[in-house]
Amino acid sequence: MAFVTLEQKGPVGIITINRPEALNALNDQVLRDLSAVLDQVEENEEILTAVVTGAGRAFVAGADIGQMSELSAAEAKRFGVLGNQVFLKLENLSKPTIAAVNGFALGGGCELAMACDIRIASEKAKFGQPEVGLGITPGFGGTQRLPRIVGAAHAMELILTAKNISAARALEIGLVTRVCPPEALMDQTLELANAIAANAQVAVRQSKAAIRRGLQTDMATGVAYESEAFGLCFATEDQKDAMKAFLNKEKLPGFKNR
Repeated sequence: MAFVTLEQKGPVGIITINRPEALNALNDQVLRDLSAVLDQVEENEEILTAVVTGAGRAFVAGADIGQMSELSAAEAKRFGVLGNQVFLKLENLSKPTIAAVNGFALGGGCELAMACDIRIASEKAKFGQPEVGLGITPGFGGTQRLPRIVGAAHAMELILTAKNISAARALEIGLVTRVCPPEALMDQTLELANAIAANAQVAVRQSKAAIRRGLQTDMATGVAYESEAFGLCFATEDQKDAMKAFLNKEKLPGFKNR
């Protein structure tokens, strides 16, 4: 894939948007490359968690305005549908995902980060949904994910003013979970990814799925999903081994992930 690379470090797959000369702006080809890499991550049984980041000084500076400027209404809708299909694939990946936001995460870049399960930012990162300043709405899920993550009022302010915010402000409103020095970003992200990968993966993936499904429904339906996931885990070897070790005051050497 020309514009998206996949590197494996132990149980962690590092997905890098690699179009630095355009600040990693998202066009049709970048989105298709990302979709193909996500399929590789899903199919690779050795990859337990995935990190999404950008090459150079940007995470993703947005969708490609050069491409968008000439689109008709019908073409723009198709572009939005493509972006949303890819970001939904990322969001629904069975494996946990972490956005390592190293720089500009604007428009489609902010939307890409929000499709990940967890976001960690460099102190140099900038976030924003500048679309209304260009005469359009967010197109890759910004109007839907942002209020779910930071609440409706913060989402309204960000989207309707088209203003960018700092990493520190993103932390204040809950858009990211931590901010770190630029040189520590990948180390801290990999530390978190490996900590997740060290746990029982059936339980990890069932927990992620229950959270994701529950966010889309009412409490009664959500706890029904949780009960289903909870029960399923009791059919795994990991549950038997871990609880036996706990009761015997023994240290479990590791999980079998089955």
